[in-house]
Formats: sequence, C-alpha cells, structure tokens
Amino acid sequence: MPRSAPHHTIDRPTAPGRLHARPVAGAHAPARERPGLHPLSIGYRRDGVRYVPPSYHPDRPAPLVLMLHGAGGDADNAVAPFLRFADTYGLILVAPDSRGTTWDVIQDAYGPDVEFIDYALAQTFERYHIDPGHLAIEGFSDGASYALSLGIINGDLWTHVIAFSPGFIALSAERDHPRIFISHGTRDPVLRIDRCSQRLVPQLREAGYDVRYEEFNGEHTIPDAIARDAIEWFTMNED
Repeated sequence: MPRSAPHHTIDRPTAPGRLHARPVAGAHAPARERPGLHPLSIGYRRDGVRYVPPSYHPDRPAPLVLMLHGAGGDADNAVAPFLRFADTYGLILVAPDSRGTTWDVIQDAYGPDVEFIDYALAQTFERYHIDPGHLAIEGFSDGASYALSLGIINGDLWTHVIAFSPGFIALSAERDHPRIFISHGTRDPVLRIDRCSQRLVPQLREAGYDVRYEEFNGEHTIPDAIARDAIEWFTMNED
C-alpha cells in the first residue's frame, strides 16, 4: 500500500482494472509543489514522478497525462518523451513506477499497480485543478499495452489513450469510448507490427473506437515527431 495516501477515501475497485480517483470539481487549491519535476513520495523502493509546468495556475484547469514505462523501466523513462514538450502545451505529467519489473496484468492479473495508480491520481487531483475533458493515459511497449487496457476499462475517466508500440489489450470491461492514438515502427524487432498494432487497430475500429494510427520507418522507439503529433492530437481534440 502507498505510504502517504490522500486524505479522502478511494473506493476499492469493484472490477479488475477499475480506477476510482476523479478530478475534484472546482478545485482551486494552491499548488503544493514548485513547478518542475518532483517525486510522488507515495512509494518505497519504487515510486514515481510528477511534472508541473511553470504556466500552471489554479484558476485554469490543466490537461493531464498519466505516463507508463516499458518493461524494466521506471518513471524517468516514462516521462521523457513528453517532458520536453510539457511547458509548451501546459501539461501536468504523472509517471508511476510499476510495482514489479513490468505492469501487474502482463505478469498475472490487475492488482497492486492499479491501486498505486489510483493513489497517484487521487493525490494529483487533490492538489491540482485538472481539466476532466483532457485526461490521457499514455504508455510505451508494455506500458502501451497497459495504457490501452486501463484506458478502455476506465473510459469514463480517460478522454484519450496514447499507445506507442503496444502488444495487446487485456480487457475486463469497457466503459465509454475514449479516443485512441497508436503508433508503431515498421521495423520493430521487439513487438512486431504485423502481430501487434496492425491487428489491434482494425479490431478497435470495428468495436467503434475513434483511432488515429501512425506507422513510422523505425524500430522499438518513440520518435520526437510522433510524440509531438500525439500531444497535438490530445490537446487540440475537443469533446
């Protein structure tokens, strides 16, 4: 369990993969951290980071992106693709560490990572004025698979899902239909595009999801141009 839980209570998930933290309506509390990159300070050996741009003001709701690293990675790896763009687009970034070497459902079943993410989100929603119309869950590789899975299971929370080089989707339920951005390198040797995104994208579209899909001539990576495209898609898309 996280060592420093938010003051209010989070209902425990009633279905696998469900998140219950939500933005606080009308929250205008002063920021509790200076702008910049700070630890979440809710974990022990593995924790996470949050980035707050200098432009943040409690009178203006900010877009938020939850960023999920790949297997063997950590929060610093997760936040890197968007960090250089966060100030330009006014993004608050939240990047938790997985409890193990990768995310729970990839190794077993939904559980400790869902709980930790719930606390990280609740802490952020309590401290910052977040725009409920611009909430994205993003990930790379295993993190992309996890982002797609949690994004669809919690479609009543996330408005956008961003998946860079995903492998699969692990669903326990569907809630609403968030917009989805997927990219994949045509020469990816880790998660082959023909076995992964080229199968996932048609399935998602057939299920009624609005999917923007970009292939690029590259391997298992996130090119800067693709990261910027995803951010612009997220920040410009209005509900």
